Amino acid sequence: MSTADVGTASNQLPQGGCYRIQVLVIGRHKRWRDEVAAQVRLLGYQVTACDRGVDAMTVLALGLPVDVMVVDSGLQGGLCCAQLAVEARSLRPGLRIVLAGDTLDDPEPEAPAQIPDALRVRHDLLQSGMVASLMREALADRAA
Repeated sequence: MSTADVGTASNQLPQGGCYRIQVLVIGRHKRWRDEVAAQVRLLGYQVTACDRGVDAMTVLALGLPVDVMVVDSGLQGGLCCAQLAVEARSLRPGLRIVLAGDTLDDPEPEAPAQIPDALRVRHDLLQSGMVASLMREALADRAA
């Protein structure tokens, strides 16, 4: 991550009410979840990481604060990526959703069609230090 991204992100850290910005990271690969979570923590944000969509929905249903949800498009199980995005949005209409996939043409067309404002990024962008600019973009969209 460039030092400019880190400096800008920490100097302009948006406040999510009485708590710090909360990011929910959901992905089936532990290494990917850990890398993204570590980069988000470096920005000063709080992170909750889950490996299943059901766990992520539990976090949301319990009313725990979440400002941005980052979902791996390869998520499998009862609540896959598209279904999780739709369910999360119905539960939390203002939730910012980031869909991370291997390509922008992932074979998961349902989520972008039903959640047109979801940010779509490639996995490699999240793993190459672009998290700061992505979080700024997601949070700016939330305020707009």
